Amino acid sequence: MIPKECKRLAEVDFPVAEVSRHSARENAIRHGHPKTLHLWWARRPLAACRAMLMTLLLPDPCDLSCPAEFKEEARRLLEPMPNCRATGSNKELRDALLKFIADFANWDNSAKPAYLECARSLVKAAHGEEPPLVVDPFAGGGSIPLEALRVGCDAFASDLNPVACLILKVLLEDIPRHGPALAEELRQVGKQVKEAAEKELAELYPPDPDGARPIAYLWARTVRCEAPNCGAEIALVRSFWLSKKAERKRALRYKVIPRKDGPPEIEFEIFVPKTNDEVRTGTVTRAKATCPACKIPLSPDRVRAQVRAQRGGADVIFDEKGRRIGGARLLAVVILNQGEVGRNYRLPRDRDYGAIYKATKKLAKLAGGPPPNGLNPIPDEPTPLGGGSGAGRAFAMRNYGMNNWGDLFSARQKMALSALCMKIRERLSLVSDGAGDVLGLAAGKTADLGNAGAPWKPGAECPVHLFSGPRMPQLWDWAEAVLTEESSGSFYSAFERSAVTIEGALHYRYEVGTTLLADARNPGLPPESASIWFTDPPYYDAIPYADLSDFFFVWLRRAMPDHPILRNPFESGNLTPKCPEIVQDEVKTTADGKPKDKTFFEESMQKAFSEGQRTLREDGIGAVVFAHKTTEGWEALISGMLKGGWTVTASWPITTEMGSRLRARESAALAASVHLVCRPRPENAGIGGWEEILRELPNRIGDWMERLSGEGIRGADLVFSCIGPALELFSKYDKVETAEGREVKLEEFLAKVWEVVGRTALQQILGTAEARARNSAAGALEEDARLTALFLWTLQSTNGTVESRESKVESKDEEEEVEEEEESGGKPKKGYVLIYDVARRFAQPLGIHLENWEGRIIETKKGVVRLIPVLERAEQLFGQAGTEAVARAIERTHGESPQFTLFPDEERVPDTPIKTRKAGRGRSAGAGDVGIKPAATPREATTLDRVHAAMLLQAGGQATALRAMLEAETQRSPDFLRLANALSALYPKESEEKRLLDAMLLATPKQ
Repeated sequence: MIPKECKRLAEVDFPVAEVSRHSARENAIRHGHPKTLHLWWARRPLAACRAMLMTLLLPDPCDLSCPAEFKEEARRLLEPMPNCRATGSNKELRDALLKFIADFANWDNSAKPAYLECARSLVKAAHGEEPPLVVDPFAGGGSIPLEALRVGCDAFASDLNPVACLILKVLLEDIPRHGPALAEELRQVGKQVKEAAEKELAELYPPDPDGARPIAYLWARTVRCEAPNCGAEIALVRSFWLSKKAERKRALRYKVIPRKDGPPEIEFEIFVPKTNDEVRTGTVTRAKATCPACKIPLSPDRVRAQVRAQRGGADVIFDEKGRRIGGARLLAVVILNQGEVGRNYRLPRDRDYGAIYKATKKLAKLAGGPPPNGLNPIPDEPTPLGGGSGAGRAFAMRNYGMNNWGDLFSARQKMALSALCMKIRERLSLVSDGAGDVLGLAAGKTADLGNAGAPWKPGAECPVHLFSGPRMPQLWDWAEAVLTEESSGSFYSAFERSAVTIEGALHYRYEVGTTLLADARNPGLPPESASIWFTDPPYYDAIPYADLSDFFFVWLRRAMPDHPILRNPFESGNLTPKCPEIVQDEVKTTADGKPKDKTFFEESMQKAFSEGQRTLREDGIGAVVFAHKTTEGWEALISGMLKGGWTVTASWPITTEMGSRLRARESAALAASVHLVCRPRPENAGIGGWEEILRELPNRIGDWMERLSGEGIRGADLVFSCIGPALELFSKYDKVETAEGREVKLEEFLAKVWEVVGRTALQQILGTAEARARNSAAGALEEDARLTALFLWTLQSTNGTVESRESKVESKDEEEEVEEEEESGGKPKKGYVLIYDVARRFAQPLGIHLENWEGRIIETKKGVVRLIPVLERAEQLFGQAGTEAVARAIERTHGESPQFTLFPDEERVPDTPIKTRKAGRGRSAGAGDVGIKPAATPREATTLDRVHAAMLLQAGGQATALRAMLEAETQRSPDFLRLANALSALYPKESEEKRLLDAMLLATPKQ
């Protein structure tokens, strides 16, 4: 057994780079991965969980308390593993263990018997014959408990959400309990359900007369143009592409047919584009529609109002004779022709709308019948209200008239999913509980692709999931998959992929775990029962799990109405628990009517962490994952941890996200998830001295930043990763006091951490440490330069990109922000963006006054700060005369110091030409710490302004003027080149700013 005083591997070292690489890669793996069992949001990569668990479970061989028996057995077990032999020192053994853990994190090795047996034997060598218990009270998608079972531990997984618990039950209980028979039974009963549903729905999915089989129908919501003398129907289409495959490019184009007795008609045809330019842009962008007939735009408010009047616009409106007169419009039908490979496309026909008319009639009859088990066959439970400052902002459905969950589906989709649920329900008594559970999850997966928000992906020629992130977007066009076929989006595809997932998981050969529907504040575990308390708690206000999961819950309850997990024992109602859910969401209240604000989150986390401490053994250890990108979220989590009685002993950032991640303007946009290793704080831990912590903090953070930079950690990932090692200094005491006896609060400590991180970053970026050592004025740069440098440094990502509103994203992702962008008055401006709170936390302690630079280099709106692009500053810097006039002025003084002014259209204070300020003049209090200059007046040119001016000359092709300016600037002061080179290193490789900077620097005269 591991002595309680013995450090674990996770407290001294971790293979950050290797595990990060395997974790990021794992996100791209689909076939057979456990995550394909069913969607759950922010699921942790198995590689990261597996590696962290192993380092938590194993002792550090270099610790004096590490049992000799473990070291001897570990050497024996590692000997046959590739490059892991360790016959020498304890340090060599530590390195060998870390090497094994890094290799085991590789997806390709994760199910190999040699690696599994070695991992389990190492755990047994450390903990004895009785498997250690790993507890995860926020288990979600089950990554942590699954990996615990994989390495030979017992696992207890609980969650407040019944959808999560059903996923956990299948993953941790049903699969290991039933083994290979489960996949076989699933395929057998799934086929029966498919055939029964196919028979019932046959007339709603008729084949073509020539034998071709439709596999998807491509639809668009519609509105009417409100321009005078027009009134044309506008199909709300984001893209007219049908297929982008090189050998089979297809697209839609339209023509306007005038009518004397009514509004013009828009007719579509399918064609083969020879170039991409032949395909017109869509008719709707961020809720603003453009009429194809008169080209006059329809405002977002009017689009929203018309769609709201149609209750979301997913249904066709028919007259009494069954003729379409409005509503959703069918654009094209995707078909499989007999004897041909690949998909083909045709225009809609009357019989296609006839099938929809039949579905509408059948739906009205079904909805009017007696509800089975007290539930309407069509989900009539209310959708989330949305809005507010917390997690509820992820929803916009009610603004478009979708007040019930059934409104997210078209009539035929509702009929098909209802039939599917009925056929599953009829077979539950004839199959094992495991097969029934997986059938239910397969129905949920089918709904994710079988709704009126699942777009068509032309590159892959298939429907795309509604959920590409933790939000519910409003979409305009969508793909209706034929659920009874065997193609993408069908029920067959869902259960077949589930069977493949089960077969893949069986390679792990793990034991049965324990799943419980429970509140993390009271999971009901006995005291001192857990060896590891490892969890990934909610991310403050980033993900509204309960509201999102209701999308699935309403269909799961109709497929399995009597399932013991699919219930809400915490409150009344037919949806998942909301009041006790630990998220910050001020739209909602607790059971006693209190707002679910920051206080609620902190207090709830404190109770969960206190419960974790109670259930942990004396020799146990914990770990907490967090990946939030707001300081509020971090403060709330850490406050709960510290008040819950924990102390942080290590912190490891693991890159868990792919390059195409959430934008920086969103809350949870980190590429790295920070894993805080922690232990219960000893009783009577004493009082820490604030002055001593302040002395240690710069070295601790500086060393950590250097270490993580070497591991490839960048920007905000690096910032938040530094909180962990800083907390090691602060959290080990009951409280921290100043020399005068004043208690230092967490907020004050974290503000100091941000200051030290920012100061250290500036020293790295601008070389101020070296400049101070030379006592040189070259270390002095103005506020705007420091702000820009910190801005870009923070936005660098571990996966090698800088987040920008210019980033290329899928059109679906663009539409997800439709509500926010409508309110802001249209398409957002270009530029790099950062959450205001993050910018403020950096700026304040470093003497940077954001308000001084508002409208000059930054623009703040709705809690987001935008760094104004250089090209947008042309008129600001050069005035209305423009770049050419400035260039002529410089050329006239060639050979002399260029005498031109910036900001020529502003009122000016005397003598403000573009001249370098004298070194050391007017230093502000505390500025000597970083070698800074005070703020410039709003009309005074700074070094950054000069660099931007030179970039604009480069952009304007004014080579002669540029050379003259560069010659003068390099003679005047080294600040210009130092800043230009620093910014070149900070801007992303493909950005216009870096291109201009690099070209400008090439033109700089050699010294």
